[in-house]
Order: sequence, then C-alpha cells, then structure tokens
Amino acid sequence: MRLEDVYIRGTSTRLPARIPLADAVADGHCPPGTAAATGMESVAFSPDESAAEMAAAAARTALARADTDGGDVDLLLHADTYHQGQDLWPVASYIQRETLGNTCQAVEIRQMSNGGLAALDLASAYLTAGHGHSDALITTADRFCAPGIDRWKTDPGTPYADGATSLVLSRRGGYARLVSLALHADSDLEPLHRGDDPFTEAPFGHRIPVDFEAAKRAFVGRAGMSFAISRAHHGQQTVIKQALADAGSELAEADWVVLPHFGRRRLTSIYYKPFGIDPARTTWDYSRTVGHLGAGDQFAGLDHLTVSGRAQPGDRVVLVSVGAGYSWGCAVLDILERPDWARELSASAA
Repeated sequence: MRLEDVYIRGTSTRLPARIPLADAVADGHCPPGTAAATGMESVAFSPDESAAEMAAAAARTALARADTDGGDVDLLLHADTYHQGQDLWPVASYIQRETLGNTCQAVEIRQMSNGGLAALDLASAYLTAGHGHSDALITTADRFCAPGIDRWKTDPGTPYADGATSLVLSRRGGYARLVSLALHADSDLEPLHRGDDPFTEAPFGHRIPVDFEAAKRAFVGRAGMSFAISRAHHGQQTVIKQALADAGSELAEADWVVLPHFGRRRLTSIYYKPFGIDPARTTWDYSRTVGHLGAGDQFAGLDHLTVSGRAQPGDRVVLVSVGAGYSWGCAVLDILERPDWARELSASAA
C-alpha cells in the first residue's frame, strides 16, 4: 500500500534496566550455548514496572516529542503479546487514561511480534479513511517475567526483553514520511507456536514456563522442516517485495533495515543471507544490547536511529517484522529532518 501525507511525528522507547548476558550465564539463568549463538550483550528487563506502566511512560515521552496532546489524537492502538499487569482488563484504556484523557477509540492489538506494524497499518488506514483528521498514538509493551516466561529458554535463539515503545502517527507532518506498508499472513504455520497440545481452560494448563521449542518440534515432526522454512521465507519475502515495489525502491537502496531483535544466528539464517542484508545497515549493534521486545522491535530501532542521529535527512529506512500466527510486515519510510528533540538529547548526552 502506497501512502500519501502520513508522517511519523514522534517516537520513544522505555527500557528500565539491563541484564548483561555474562552475568546471566554466571548466575546459571542463561545457558552458555544460548549466549554464544545469539551474540547478545545484554537484555532489557523491568525489576518492578508492569508492561502497562512502561507503555504509558513511553507514550508520554512520544507525545511530548511530537508536541501532541489528547485533543490531537483520534485513535490509540496498543500492541502486546503477554500479560500486561492485570487480568481481564482493557490495557489500552489504562494507557489512554494515563496519557491522553480523551474519548477516542483505544484498542488492544494481539498480533504477536508483528503487532507494531499491524497497528501502524490499522492507524494509517484509519487516518486516511477520514475517521481521523490528525494523529494516532501507537504503543507496544511487554514484561516477559517468570513464572510464565523464561526469557532465556522459552524461545531459544531469541532472548526476550522487557520494555515499551511508542510512535505518534500524523497527518499534520513529522520528521519522517511513511511511504508504503505491506502485511501478509499464512495461518498454515499457526501450529508452530501451538504444537499438538489440546486446548485448556486456564493459562499455563500444559507447562510453565511456556516452551515454544516443544511446539515447533511437534509441528516440524508432522509437516517437515523444509515446509516450515520455505513458507516462512515466502511470507517475509512477500511483504518486503510488496512494500518496496509500492515505494519504487529496492532493498539494496535502503540506508537502514530495522530487523526483529533476534539473536545473531537466527538473523543470519532468516535475513542476512537470504536477503543479502549487510549487518552494518541494520541496528544489530543496538538490538544486541536490548533483546526481543515482542511487538516493539521496529519502533525501538527507528527511535534509536533517530535519537542517535545515525538516520540522516534523505535516508530511506525499511522496517521488517514477523509474528507467530504467522504474519509478516514491512514498512518503508523516508527521514525528512532531524527533529529538535533528537538534537537536544544528543547534545545532553555528549
């Protein structure tokens, strides 16, 4: 989908603290093999802040950077994958109350790790269809804590991180322009994260913590590894080609490619080699200090490129995502200027 007059006005990332992988290995929490295969340096974690509280904090920062308030926002979308801090509870409404205090629609998105770009697509469609006249607020947040999740072992190859991101999408202008966006789904791969277990009456009815590797083994044993790999590659390739074609561009022309915060081995097999992506054009040096933020990797990567000044006016940035289900996303955007708030942050950190 080619987009016109849709802009990114502000971004932010909330990462309360970090665990060095060397410490996690020494403490016996992270298997040495996981540390070696992923190449991660540290993983973000929250000692006490819930996912919802982190999302509200990230939203407040993004709104301030965008010079946006509740009167400007026509839609709030919150993307997440795991427990947000309360049971049977509308987390998006909490974020709205804490940050906007308005009466717009506030909706939770559950598209797993593709949730950020799914929310970006829905917000773009909402604003351009005439439902809104100005801005949309998007947040993502997760806190992958025990007992339900073991951040080191639940999904080997991808250490899970706690944190939140926020992005203000606008029809009023911004520091970056959203050029195109594509999504694709293939539900034949849905059992990859479900396996053969029967449905239960309550959370964690089979095992605790969650074990994605067991589900993958069950599916691959039935469907075959080649089937899973080929379908997964096809899905990612489909959205990348579509988004770039709509933008009139090639992947090799992108100045930056923001990939999911996977470990090095997984990134190499899924992205670097199949798509010819040079790690130097990615945010790997940043993502290896953060870990996988669920639905928030892409917004965190964009925020890092913006705050650090690495993404310069005129640069083209490609955001790439994948989520269990399976679904994939790809967005192409152009950096128009370096926002004042990014300059101020860089100056204060110098």
